[in-house]
Amino acid sequence: MTRKFFGTDGIRGQANTHPMTAEIAMKVGMAAGRIFRRGEHRGRVVIGKDTRLSGYMVENAMVAGFTAVGMDVFQFGPLPTPAVAMLTRSLRADLGVMISASHNAYTDNGIKLFGPDGNKLSDAREEQIEALMLNGLEAGLAAASKIGRAKRIDDAQARYIELVKGTFPRHLRLDGLRVVIDCANGAAYKVAPAVLWELGAEIIPLGVEPDGFNINLECGSTAPEAMCAKVREVRADFGLALDGDADRVVLADEHGRIIDGDQVLALIASCWKKTETLRGGGVVGTVMSNVGLERYLGSLDLKLVRASVGDRYVIEEMKKGGYNVGGEQSGHIVLNDFCTTGDGLIAGLQVLAAIAREGKPASAACHLFEPLPQVLKNVRFKHGAPLENAKVKKTIEDCRTKLDGKGRILVRKSGTEPLIRIMAEGEDEKAINTVVGVIAEAIAEATA
Repeated sequence: MTRKFFGTDGIRGQANTHPMTAEIAMKVGMAAGRIFRRGEHRGRVVIGKDTRLSGYMVENAMVAGFTAVGMDVFQFGPLPTPAVAMLTRSLRADLGVMISASHNAYTDNGIKLFGPDGNKLSDAREEQIEALMLNGLEAGLAAASKIGRAKRIDDAQARYIELVKGTFPRHLRLDGLRVVIDCANGAAYKVAPAVLWELGAEIIPLGVEPDGFNINLECGSTAPEAMCAKVREVRADFGLALDGDADRVVLADEHGRIIDGDQVLALIASCWKKTETLRGGGVVGTVMSNVGLERYLGSLDLKLVRASVGDRYVIEEMKKGGYNVGGEQSGHIVLNDFCTTGDGLIAGLQVLAAIAREGKPASAACHLFEPLPQVLKNVRFKHGAPLENAKVKKTIEDCRTKLDGKGRILVRKSGTEPLIRIMAEGEDEKAINTVVGVIAEAIAEATA
């Protein structure tokens, strides 16, 4: 079935433009509500959102859709995506909704859905919802006496703060550590500083003044330069930069040097192996994971399993192989002992725990391997299917031949934006820079 609304991570697009309109949001609520409504059971759905302006519109439309089919709605207000996943399960809700476009600008928005177990919905469930949306919804409307109610949950942030603090080792504290926390003016702008402060850290907050327009604007995990500069300025011990919905994190050591998701996976894997809490004999990464990570894990007699890009595919591989650590280079780190989806704050706490436990500076504790040179480039396009273009295909194959087995090339379409993402990795940095430039130029010409 060709999917009309759902992409690789829910529904996403420019706010007030198809498919991110109030009408579509209401239909998602009606269709999902019908599917997850169970007999005479009074169905309940929880809704969280980030701080972008269009969240009000999308939330109200979804509340109308859910209540129209007889679901009760519990509204959290601004709260991270992983918090919605956790609270869907702990509040015994039938469905969870996160309204967010993650790391995108405020002009975009999105809808992510979670089942009663706190996991993102399967492709089959999303296709079921789409089918109902496209084939009339009036038959599922509740009788006047069965229309749902909506109310705000005032303690949702406090609940999440306690859940997150519970993932930090009880015998450790962050006393004496100066930590810069950049919340991207997004969903974690209250909860993330509170967690770190309550665990003992001295915090220097950034990106904690959302106005509906400044989410991810020159801050957060997509622009970690602000966090790195602040670490150097105040001589902090550590820095964390979350994205708009706080399911990913980019870290920095005391010198303001980036610690990416591959280094985080390496650190957590090595620490958890020592404490005999690592399951599956390795970790799950993606096709983007650096070969340096693979080599480091191999030195510990651990394996790296590569999934397709996207945290849902990482999670699928983790379930298949019984792994409890997985993630992406971009900072989506999934630790399923604690949460069913990526949680940037929990991942950051695990790294801080390692620093506190070992008494080492972040530069020593978190840089465990030298990554192979890797070049990433995004090419935006307006129309067409660039990767189906014959000249683009030939260019990519020619570049692979030029590397002669001494590197690898990955070219893929983004699942959330009109971008072609190009990655090349190898021992010769000059060579991989060259092939990325050649491929980018071919794609640009094909879409001109």
